[in-house]
Formats: sequence, structure tokens, C-alpha cells
Amino acid sequence: MIKIKTDRSAEEIAKRYLSFIVALFIIALGTSMSIRANLGSSPISCPPYVLSLTHGAQLTMGQFTICMHIFFIAAQILMLRKNYPIIQLLQIVVSFLFGFYTDLTMWITGLFQFGDTPIDYVARALQLCVGGGLLAYGISFEVHCDALMLAGEGFPLAIAKVTKAEFGKVKMCSDTGLVAVGVVFMFIFFGKWHWEMIGAGTLFSMFYVGFMVRKFSPHFNWLETFFNKNYQTPLAAPAPATGNSPMVVTISREFGSCGHIIGEQLAQRLGIKLYDKDLIDETAREMGCSSEFVAENEQNISTAKLWELIFTDNSIPESMNPSKDDAIFVAQSRTIMRIAERQPCVIVGRCANWILRNHKNKISVFVFANHDFEIKKTMKLFNLNENDARKKVELTNTARANHYWKYTGKDWRDAKSYDLIVNTAQLSPGEVVDILYNKVKPMLK
Repeated sequence: MIKIKTDRSAEEIAKRYLSFIVALFIIALGTSMSIRANLGSSPISCPPYVLSLTHGAQLTMGQFTICMHIFFIAAQILMLRKNYPIIQLLQIVVSFLFGFYTDLTMWITGLFQFGDTPIDYVARALQLCVGGGLLAYGISFEVHCDALMLAGEGFPLAIAKVTKAEFGKVKMCSDTGLVAVGVVFMFIFFGKWHWEMIGAGTLFSMFYVGFMVRKFSPHFNWLETFFNKNYQTPLAAPAPATGNSPMVVTISREFGSCGHIIGEQLAQRLGIKLYDKDLIDETAREMGCSSEFVAENEQNISTAKLWELIFTDNSIPESMNPSKDDAIFVAQSRTIMRIAERQPCVIVGRCANWILRNHKNKISVFVFANHDFEIKKTMKLFNLNENDARKKVELTNTARANHYWKYTGKDWRDAKSYDLIVNTAQLSPGEVVDILYNKVKPMLK
């Protein structure tokens, strides 16, 4: 992971930690609101919630939550040992604060409970959505504070570091494991399944919260400038909106649609540089790793990986995120912005149209073709049979669309994101190049 090291002022640290305290309350409120719907608690709340309902329980849900978090902290220390960041011992304080918030918000939301009539079930479903939305909003807020983690997030992150596994997969397994522990407690202490403890709402939360976090997160970017007025985002911010920047053509393309050929021929006719595979080498130099590593991992988000992204709530701060996908995207984004400010060029793929969305001297093109055309072209270029070519086209286009959605939150094929959409089943690559050449040539400086 590329880590951006900054010296934070006392004022910035104070702002981050105070904001983090507010975010914790929102998380607790969302969790409690979801529980009061009586359709099942969120995954991480399952064990403490079930235990708090046992006959003669000596502890409240908040107190059971504190005990669970202390266990998570101890497990992190045992796994990471000398690599455990000392600052994260503040998770102990956070655990007590979060436990207090949990009991407080459970008391506050005690008024929001409904019966078992059809209308009540509708109200409970709406309450679950509101609670999940609050939880997602709080998580997005917490992540952008980039201060500490809740122990429930630190635990799977420690496992990911020790096992060198992807955090998303570990987080999914951790959440599933907590639900399983809750189920075991439920049968031990109650002898049967109680849907109001662990039910449809639990499964819904696993999907809904992660989805909503990704919707809310982009709207918290302003926090960084609130924390630090001199902040410059390490992720892909839009290039400066100046009229003096070199002319850039970005080409997004479906696999087998001849997008690379169009970029290559256009760059050659205009006498400017083409960036496609070259970006892999530039990114590798930026990251200090091999080109092979970047080539294997860039724009490589399968449908299974996409569902993993949706089901996980991205609930750790960026500076602690071990994702190699994010590291590559950060480095590639910087490379693209640097190139765009340095010289006129044609850039193929890599979300360049979005990264340079405020670049004034830019034309964004999306190249596609009908499915049969792309399959036949792939068969010819790669000497594949029809079945293998079809799989290659479908898998590659799915990976590109998923990659674009992950980092932009937008549909890769949305016409509103481009200045020109061309169908190479109707227009030949040469005809498309002629159109672009006539448009771009007078704009070159």
C-alpha cells in the first residue's frame, strides 16, 4: 500500500479525533436503530445483542460489546506483536466509549418499536433501512477521519496482515463468523432460532451497509480540507481546470472494439505520444515494483470480487488500507495527471476520462461494437476459437466495468461520461480516426 506520510498539526489531530467521536455516535445510533426493527441485528452486533437478551444477563449490550472489543484488541496484539501500532491501544478507550454510546442509543431508540401487523412490518423495514443508512453514513464519516479504527475492524485487518490475504475476503469471513457465533449463543441460551435476533435484517445489513458506504464516501472528501487546509488528495482528484493544459484524448473501449488501434493510429497521425501499456511501466516506477505485478492486478476486478466489494463496508482508513488494487489506482492516477499536464497525448483506458474530468483541453471517447463483431475480432487477433473468444470478451469487459465502478461510482458505458461514442461495427477504425483527427488537430498547441 502506498502510504501518504504527513505531519499533522495539533489542530488537525484535534479536529480528526473530535470528528471521530461524533462518527462513533452515528455508528452506534444506526446499529441501535437497526436492532429496534426486530428483524435481526447487524453481523458485528450479533454476539453482544444475543447475550444481552439472555435470562438474568448481568451486562448490557454495550458492556458485552466492550468485552468483545477487548477480546479483538488482545487478539490483534497476539497476532501482530511488535508490529502492533502503539497508537491503536487507544482502541481500548474507543471500545468503552462505543459501549457507552451503544447503551445510550439503545435507550434513545426504545421508543421506535413496532408490532406484528402488516403496516408495522412495513414500518420495521423502513426503520431497518434508516438504521443501515445511518450506520453506513457513520462508517464513511469515521473512515475519512483517518484517526483510529474500531476493534471490530482492526481484528480482520490484523488477520489480513498476518495471512497476507485480501482484507475484503477476511472481513467477509469475520462478519460471517460473528453471525455464526451469535447463532451458537442463541441455541445455547434460548434453544431455538429467534428471527428478531438474527434474521432477514442481518443478511440485508451485510449487503445494504456496504453498498451505502460506497454511495456516501465520495461526499465526505471535503472533510480533508476541513482537517487540513493544505491537503492534496492522494487519490485521483480531477486535474486542474486550466485552459493552458496540453490537448489530451482519452479512449475507453470495449474489448475487441479496436479502441487501441484507433488510439495508436490517431497518435501517429497527430504526432503525439500514445499511452496504453506504457502506463504499466510508469506506474511500476511510481510504486517501486515490477511491471508484471501491475499488469497482473490492474483493472482486474471479477464479478466475484465486485460482490466482495459490495458486501464489505470499506471501513478502514485509507492510510491503513492494504489493498494492492487501491495502491495501483493511486499510482496510475498520479501518472496520468502528470502526463496530461506535461504533453499532448492519447491515453487508452485506466479511467483516464474520469481522472482528467476537469481537464479543459480534453476529448473523451468511448469505443464499442456489437457482441459478434468483438468476438470475431478477438478470434482473429488472438487466434482463438469462438467459445474462448466469447469468454475473453465477456470477462475482460466485466473486469473493466467493475474497475470503473469501484473507483468512480459510475457506469463505464454511461454516455454522459464521454464527448463521443463510436460503434466500430458501423464505422471503421480509419473513419473514426479521421473524425477525431479533424477535431483534435486544430486544438493542438
